[in-house]
Amino acid sequence: MPNTLEGRVSAGISSSAVISAQAAMSPGEGAAVSAARFGSLRAWRVATRPRTLLAALSPVIVGAALAFERADSLDPIAAGLVLGAAVLVQIATNLQNDVGYTLRGGNRSGTHQGQPRATARGWLSFTQVRLGLLLVSIVALSLGLLLAWYRGWPVLVIGAASLTAALAYMGGPKPIAYTPLGELTVFVFFGLIAVIGTEWVLAGSAGILGVLAGMAIGGLAAAALAINNHRDIEHDRSVGRHTFAVLAGAAASRRLYAALLLGPFLLVIVMAVYARAPSLLLPLGVAPLAGRLLRDFRRSQPAVDFNQILFRTFRLELRFALLLSAGVLGIGLKL
Repeated sequence: MPNTLEGRVSAGISSSAVISAQAAMSPGEGAAVSAARFGSLRAWRVATRPRTLLAALSPVIVGAALAFERADSLDPIAAGLVLGAAVLVQIATNLQNDVGYTLRGGNRSGTHQGQPRATARGWLSFTQVRLGLLLVSIVALSLGLLLAWYRGWPVLVIGAASLTAALAYMGGPKPIAYTPLGELTVFVFFGLIAVIGTEWVLAGSAGILGVLAGMAIGGLAAAALAINNHRDIEHDRSVGRHTFAVLAGAAASRRLYAALLLGPFLLVIVMAVYARAPSLLLPLGVAPLAGRLLRDFRRSQPAVDFNQILFRTFRLELRFALLLSAGVLGIGLKL
């Protein structure tokens, strides 16, 4: 993307300008999102995407429950630092995606069906978002340093790796988002590492249940990205993104979403058998929601339907996490 684009967006938009949503958006893109005033709070909400923060909360909730069950106590300060760092890493991911997507011409084909990008729509300048990204990254690293002081240098390694992965998703010369490794990256960093890391930081150790729980939460987080990439198969192909959905095709993409969505419910059965704790079966209570999601996904065609399924997947992940956490806390009750 030529540097002149950044100059136009940064310098050519006055703070009082309001861009027409219908004129600015690609067909089908963010139809439900109204126009935003340049630099407004609404524009920052578009860039930070608050609804995606559920993917950051869920693994921390589960990891904290595992830590409490293991240590029979929980340091509220350490727990708060972990939660804050996780949310900031997700916000950094979203800000980097907004800038990186626009600079790489992700909207140029006119077929993008997802939510709008604040920089692409001219609602925020590249400089504003980059400064926001820098600030968020500094605060996240500061929280990591505090946690390292609490629990030792391995915490800093975990945090630095997570932040690096977040920035590399749409940044750098070869963004992860342009490869078929997106779902795997989310599975590892927003599932395994997030759950196990939280448990280890708060309890000083982690176990098999943490690994299985991390896989379950990671599967649901990756399912959200899978539906996102499935929705944008044609668009991503036109702009040179080689996601799993693009390379493997729509049928394989549907199977991947189904596996990621339903696999976590099989894992809780494994967890319950391993721990001999029926309480760990509580997440099966939302299995019907997963079934309806899968049914609606298979029947859906319009982009607006896929966007709603995406957000419903985030909400399913949080409900699953809350029930799993309740089940973990109930292990000692011999339910």
